[in-house]
Amino acid sequence: MQFADRLQPLQSNVFADMDIAKSRVKANGMQVIDLSLGSSDLPTDAFILEAIAEALKDATTHGYSLFGSTLDFREAVVAWMLQKFGVKVDPETEVLPLIGSQEGTAHLPLALLNPNDFALLQDPGYPSHYGGIHMASGQVYGMPLFAENNFLPVFADIPKAVLAQSKMMVLSYPHNPTTATASLEFFQSAVKFCQQHDLTLVHDFPYVDLVFDGSTPPSILQADRDLSVSIEFFTMSKSFNMGGFRVGFAVGNRQLIKALRQVKAVVDFNQYQGIMRGAIKALAGDRAPIDRVVATFQERRDVMIESLKAIGWQIPNPAATMYLWGKLPDRYAHNSVKFCLDLIDSTGVALAPGAGFGKHGEGYVRFALVYPTNILQEAAKKIGEFLHQ
Repeated sequence: MQFADRLQPLQSNVFADMDIAKSRVKANGMQVIDLSLGSSDLPTDAFILEAIAEALKDATTHGYSLFGSTLDFREAVVAWMLQKFGVKVDPETEVLPLIGSQEGTAHLPLALLNPNDFALLQDPGYPSHYGGIHMASGQVYGMPLFAENNFLPVFADIPKAVLAQSKMMVLSYPHNPTTATASLEFFQSAVKFCQQHDLTLVHDFPYVDLVFDGSTPPSILQADRDLSVSIEFFTMSKSFNMGGFRVGFAVGNRQLIKALRQVKAVVDFNQYQGIMRGAIKALAGDRAPIDRVVATFQERRDVMIESLKAIGWQIPNPAATMYLWGKLPDRYAHNSVKFCLDLIDSTGVALAPGAGFGKHGEGYVRFALVYPTNILQEAAKKIGEFLHQ
């Protein structure tokens, strides 16, 4: 049996190795505290579930969900964008429902890249961004993110030969895995750079609400109000704890929305309309449920940082996301995968190796704060025992 060459870059996956290790540890009877995956443990709010449950009784929601049937959802997105960012968009041509934002980041390269075209991605960055490029038979240039640059890429360092073959740039702030944030001024510089070099600017924005200082991080569309080169992806997974419902949306340049819609039309339909109704309720609601989510993750952040400090591991205090991004102890400084495998085998605590997010993620690990504070304290204690054994 023969398979496409585009699958070759997808063969190696350090997270698959971690999954094997977790299964092995569980099979041996050890409890696993899995801080390796950013899947929220918090429940979806009742008012959202009630809207979905009520829709189940409505037989008109039981058929295929075509684009026309999503108008109420798209109009809710328009109202949300205007209220949150002061950005006005057209529900017919500049908004597209998605089965999670990952559908957008994975499918858009199919509409933009020819074989061997480059995409400019963050390194470290979210692994799915890389996968979408490989599926489109494109090439990845990883823009290095360093602590001394606040984990922001330096556009002037991109080689001219790479830039000449590039079609798109993908950014994501607040950033997974580094927890870095970006200013409106940085986004304005990114828009200008992409305009100058005829690049599509993609911004993946899952952590739009998970910011701990009370501010709202900027939308890329605030820096590109004419929607000249930009498209932005949003998800309901983090702000509203709806990861399992797989609902997100794209907002941006109408040509990009049209191209993504053409790809989507041959791949899938939209979600069940009842899920859309729940998402509409979420978008139209007040901030109280989101504030509770943010407060929960802020408390977890504070407790975990103090617990790690108590065992001698200093971690920077992140301003956003549901993660911590920590430099590894010296003896593991260049082998994050070995650290994570040794740690789970010894303690049952699973972390995400920095190498899984790109070459420049090596030397770090990511903690996902997806357990209550008492479990996080227990995990930190186990990590301390492992480090000092």
